[in-house]
Amino acid sequence: MSEFVQSLARGIAVVRSFSADAPRQTLSDVARSTGLTRATARRLLLTLEDLGYVRSNGRYFELTARILDIGYSYVASLNLNDIAQPFLESFSEVVRESSSVSVLDDTDIVYIARVPTKRIMTVAIGLGSRFPAFQTSMGRVLLAEQDDDEVLELFRRSDRSQTTEYTVTSGKALLEQLHKVRQLGWSLVDQELEIGVRSLAAPLRDAAGTAIAAMNVSTHVGRTSLDELTAEFLPRLLDTAASISRAISMR
Repeated sequence: MSEFVQSLARGIAVVRSFSADAPRQTLSDVARSTGLTRATARRLLLTLEDLGYVRSNGRYFELTARILDIGYSYVASLNLNDIAQPFLESFSEVVRESSSVSVLDDTDIVYIARVPTKRIMTVAIGLGSRFPAFQTSMGRVLLAEQDDDEVLELFRRSDRSQTTEYTVTSGKALLEQLHKVRQLGWSLVDQELEIGVRSLAAPLRDAAGTAIAAMNVSTHVGRTSLDELTAEFLPRLLDTAASISRAISMR
């Protein structure tokens, strides 16, 4: 059809050629997997590199975290906060603790929905608030969807100026935590963002099973033990996250 933009379709094909099985590719790899000529594949890769979506060491190409901006635009278009808000309100009413939804934006999580109850952090949290993803339960369930090399790059560029004695301090330690998250399907962060604050999080998935956001519940160590958090809060959190995911899938 006359409106079809072939160059755009080819650019998308190049991006989609990268995967968990092929996170780093040579020019020949990309040309072969997309069916493009080497000259066309090279032009597209260099364009994506110039835009910041791809990086190269001279031989191998790989996606950068900026590619997540495209996914973030999709999440924003879903009106995800409108979908999640009533579920958060019901959940928070039952557990009597604050609950939130956030999305990953490069190295940070950004709050897009929230039901506050008791203030437990020294910093007021509202819609649009940002925190380093590696330090938060919601950030970790979203980082767990990335490959290890991508996580290490995000960690390298993250703001690590505000930490506690419990905060992970190395990429290796973070990867160990994320491997647990991948096995469990949820994340627990205990006083790594701020002393006294504990948080549980689970991913929110679209119809394709992609984690496009995360939901959490946060509490204070003086009110909730770790055993209580996992025995009583976790099942409700997982049920609510599943309900929100189903609602997302039906949009």
